[in-house]
Amino acid sequence: MSRRYTKADLEEIVSIQLENLNAMHDLLSIMKHQNELLNNVNKKLKDEITDFEQRLYPTRKRNSNT
Repeated sequence: MSRRYTKADLEEIVSIQLENLNAMHDLLSIMKHQNELLNNVNKKLKDEITDFEQRLYPTRKRNSNT
Protein backbone atom coordinates (compact mmCIF):
# COMPACT_ATOMS: atom_id res chain seq x y z
CA MET A 1 0.00 0.00 0.00
CA SER A 2 3.01 2.30 0.37
CA ARG A 3 3.67 4.35 -2.72
CA ARG A 4 7.17 5.15 -3.83
CA TYR A 5 7.58 8.65 -5.18
CA THR A 6 10.09 9.45 -7.85
CA LYS A 7 12.12 12.63 -7.87
CA ALA A 8 9.88 13.96 -10.66
CA ASP A 9 6.76 13.20 -8.57
CA LEU A 10 8.18 15.09 -5.59
CA GLU A 11 9.26 18.02 -7.75
CA GLU A 12 5.74 18.25 -9.19
CA ILE A 13 4.20 18.15 -5.70
CA VAL A 14 6.55 20.88 -4.47
CA SER A 15 5.85 22.96 -7.56
CA ILE A 16 2.09 22.70 -7.02
CA GLN A 17 2.49 23.58 -3.35
CA LEU A 18 4.54 26.63 -4.30
CA GLU A 19 1.85 27.74 -6.75
CA ASN A 20 -0.77 27.35 -4.02
CA LEU A 21 1.32 29.34 -1.55
CA ASN A 22 1.79 32.12 -4.10
CA ALA A 23 -1.95 32.18 -4.80
CA MET A 24 -2.69 32.34 -1.05
CA HIS A 25 -0.17 35.19 -0.69
CA ASP A 26 -1.89 37.10 -3.49
CA LEU A 27 -5.28 36.59 -1.88
CA LEU A 28 -3.95 37.68 1.50
CA SER A 29 -2.53 40.84 -0.06
CA ILE A 30 -5.90 41.59 -1.67
CA MET A 31 -7.70 41.01 1.63
CA LYS A 32 -5.29 43.33 3.47
CA HIS A 33 -5.90 46.04 0.88
CA GLN A 34 -9.66 45.56 1.13
CA ASN A 35 -9.42 45.75 4.91
CA GLU A 36 -7.54 49.06 4.68
CA LEU A 37 -10.19 50.41 2.32
CA LEU A 38 -12.97 49.31 4.67
CA ASN A 39 -11.24 50.91 7.64
CA ASN A 40 -10.89 54.18 5.72
CA VAL A 41 -14.55 54.12 4.67
CA ASN A 42 -15.66 53.33 8.23
CA LYS A 43 -13.61 56.22 9.59
CA LYS A 44 -15.05 58.63 7.02
CA LEU A 45 -18.57 57.40 7.74
CA LYS A 46 -18.08 57.81 11.48
CA ASP A 47 -16.76 61.34 10.95
CA GLU A 48 -19.69 62.20 8.69
CA ILE A 49 -22.19 60.87 11.22
CA THR A 50 -20.52 62.88 13.99
CA ASP A 51 -20.61 66.03 11.84
CA PHE A 52 -24.25 65.41 10.93
CA GLU A 53 -25.25 64.90 14.56
CA GLN A 54 -23.43 68.07 15.61
CA ARG A 55 -25.26 70.05 12.92
CA LEU A 56 -28.58 68.48 13.87
CA TYR A 57 -28.14 68.74 17.64
CA PRO A 58 -25.62 71.48 18.35
CA THR A 59 -24.35 71.58 21.89
CA ARG A 60 -25.79 74.45 23.87
CA LYS A 61 -23.60 76.75 25.82
CA ARG A 62 -24.81 76.97 29.37
CA ASN A 63 -25.52 80.35 30.78
CA SER A 64 -23.46 80.87 33.92
CA ASN A 65 -26.20 83.07 35.50
CA THR A 66 -28.78 80.27 35.74
